Amino acid sequence: MSGSAKWTAVTKTATKSPQLKSLSDYIQERFDEFSRSQKDVARYIVDHLDEAAFLTAEELARRASTSSSTVVRFSQALGFEGYPELQQAAIEEYRTTIAASSANGGALFSFDHSELEGSLSADYANLEETARKLSTEQVEAAVAALATAQRIVIVGVDQMAFFASYLRHTLSLLDIRAEIVASTGGESLQRLGRIDENTLVITLSAGRAHPLLLRAMKLAHHRGARTLAISDATMSEVGEHAELTLYFSSNSPSFTRSHTALMALVQGLAHGLYARDEAAHKDRIRAYKLK
Repeated sequence: MSGSAKWTAVTKTATKSPQLKSLSDYIQERFDEFSRSQKDVARYIVDHLDEAAFLTAEELARRASTSSSTVVRFSQALGFEGYPELQQAAIEEYRTTIAASSANGGALFSFDHSELEGSLSADYANLEETARKLSTEQVEAAVAALATAQRIVIVGVDQMAFFASYLRHTLSLLDIRAEIVASTGGESLQRLGRIDENTLVITLSAGRAHPLLLRAMKLAHHRGARTLAISDATMSEVGEHAELTLYFSSNSPSFTRSHTALMALVQGLAHGLYARDEAAHKDRIRAYKLK
């Protein structure tokens, strides 16, 4: 079967038949068939379609932490002749999404915006996308796990170490103690070594997960601990090992991922904890003069 023939039912989705698969749906359906590097490309396209649709193969490879040859092989694995055909399918799906958004009230910013407006527009969209993909049940389950855990260990490496620290700070304001694992150093590994069935292990990741996060999740599962993965990938490798998962969108027109939605998610979890027993927390929060 030729590449174009194989893809006919998929590429028609955006403009002709809502019953046929979109590029994102097709990628997710085939996800388990891909190599590890190809899965990195798949995750990036599905979760960052508005960026991926307009990136060159080299740029997409860099964003997905892989090689341009992997991007081309991934395109061919989906049935395309090469990357340009995959990119066109991504553009068609993106245009359909934009058209639907415009029909529901239009875009907040015009396309000829400044760099600042571009960043603000991306963050606005990230918040919407995060809210759309999170269910009330997911958030409530995460809040309940935080509220009932006897011990909390937050694992965040590199740029995620800051957000691990911020999550610990917001929890401390509610008199909930948490420990951070931010490196493979001796003290951090000792904290992981103390994981037991009374521990809640939280991992924070953006892009390809650091091996330490996978190690923490597998150890937690082995020891019967509860687990929560917070990630910007809907098909997160860490999430596959987690009991609970929360997604945040991190699209950005800049040279770094956006963490606006992640910060909002952390704030939302803290608010959920506060709301569970507002009377008990009110005096403590007042003493900190936070509001």
